[in-house]
Amino acid sequence: MQQVPVSLWTLVAGIVVTAISIWIGQNHTLMPVQASLQAPLVDGFFNVMFTIAIALFLVVEGTIVLFLIQFRRRRGDDTDGVRVEGNVPLEIFWTAIPTVIVLGLGIYSVDVFNRMGGFEPVGHPHSAAHVAHQPGTAIAATLSDTEATTAPTIAPTIGIGASPQTLNKPADLVVDVKGIQYAWLFNYPDSGITSGELHIPVGADVQLNLSAQDVIHSFWVPNFRLKQDALPGIPTELRFVATKPGTYPVVCAELCGGYHGSMRTQVIVHTPEEYDNWRTENQIARQQNLNQVVAINPADLSTSEFLAPHTHDMGISAATLESLVIGH
Repeated sequence: MQQVPVSLWTLVAGIVVTAISIWIGQNHTLMPVQASLQAPLVDGFFNVMFTIAIALFLVVEGTIVLFLIQFRRRRGDDTDGVRVEGNVPLEIFWTAIPTVIVLGLGIYSVDVFNRMGGFEPVGHPHSAAHVAHQPGTAIAATLSDTEATTAPTIAPTIGIGASPQTLNKPADLVVDVKGIQYAWLFNYPDSGITSGELHIPVGADVQLNLSAQDVIHSFWVPNFRLKQDALPGIPTELRFVATKPGTYPVVCAELCGGYHGSMRTQVIVHTPEEYDNWRTENQIARQQNLNQVVAINPADLSTSEFLAPHTHDMGISAATLESLVIGH
């Protein structure tokens, strides 16, 4: 029986490994649902790296298993193994191939970074507009207007900016984002709304101007495949286009303190009509709150009426407060 040449076995093994690697690399379910224009770029790069990793794993582990079987110690064989001092062609091969792979991935990653806008983080100054609080995180609801709207006046020069297609074009929507221990605050300069959640319309070119009040935070939306640090005193930018309506998690990806794990909120991607309705409702609510504040004259209130809104937080009942006021 004629023996099959090693070169033929190597060719067959290479074809099988390549087919398996490509199939797994393109059909895995490791990533969450894509929801931004930038997500396919990141996933394409990830799939290439994952395909290469699968191929290397199969080659290395397959070789180990094959050698364990073929060159195992036979019963009664106490002789020494074949002395191998080196193989120059093999050493050149396993040095050159990883070098080519690393260089290729490096060039590919730079191209992806450029197409996402990483080389053009050109933003606009943060706004200090007066805002009205909209329900979001618990911490966001307790901040004063001054705390919620204070932001750097320097234009962001770090982060993901305009892509080559949107270069020198203003964003459709600009949102000022501030990270604090342990919440995200979203301020909309065009409408005067602030929120503990990010609301954006699908298909809009959105620019986030990020800042941090205390320590370094990292704004991460897994479904958008985007992550950018929020730095104290150094404004950063994140520009993207959401492509799928829905609600997606926002996570702080930088250890920022004892309650870092609870620094979570969500980005809600609306249809254009839903976003207009959300903005209108919050502007009306803001105006009503302002009118209510203006309409109330503290000088016209009794002591108990003036203190009544604070009795719940103080743990004092209305009746107890009234008796204390009368007794005083």
